[in-house]
Amino acid sequence: MLLIGRLLFGAILRAFRSRSSLLLENLVLRQQLAVLKRKHPRPQIAVVDKLFWVLTRRVWSGWKQALTVVTPDTVVRWHREGFALYWRAISKAREAMGRKRISKEARDLIFRMVDENPTWGSPRIHGELLMLGFDVSERTISRWMRHAPRNPEPAKRWLAFLRNHREAIAAMDFFTVPTVTFSLLYCCFVIGHDRRWILHINVTRRRPALGSSNSCARRSRIKPVRDS
Repeated sequence: MLLIGRLLFGAILRAFRSRSSLLLENLVLRQQLAVLKRKHPRPQIAVVDKLFWVLTRRVWSGWKQALTVVTPDTVVRWHREGFALYWRAISKAREAMGRKRISKEARDLIFRMVDENPTWGSPRIHGELLMLGFDVSERTISRWMRHAPRNPEPAKRWLAFLRNHREAIAAMDFFTVPTVTFSLLYCCFVIGHDRRWILHINVTRRRPALGSSNSCARRSRIKPVRDS
């Protein structure tokens, strides 16, 4: 008895579903017929038609088989465009909410304080701006501090120092070189800045001691090794 009841319920449910599908198919065919009647010289698809197909796609799984005026990918694109328009409108409505945008005057003051006082952090600059009548959060100040233009003068002075004293400056580096037998070679390398001549090079298999850097620096005072 229970089995017969299940079969009857399933038959009624399938009949109801097929009737719903038939009604939806009839509706979408009539809608497409109305679209095809608008020829100027080709059928014009209005916003209402796009909305109709977007909603039909959400409620009916067989919408692709009944679609003829456009491709299914076009309906998917309409849905994405409507989604973007919806959230764009929500974003515009919420622009009035939240903290106000920082003014150009306050931004210029932040840049000026960062330039003239390199040791100041965002709490100090926040306090100075409050005394000047600017209500800006420390988080906003920290964000704008990262975009502050840097003064190029210290870099220029350091570059001038290197150019003026390059004959007396040498670069030294320690590095390791792995060999084919999976051992390590420890290298000390010193090169002059003026002519890029090798002043000293030393390679050993033994791991150098803690004071090997001073020993390498003393040995670098020997006569430069030049190519013949």
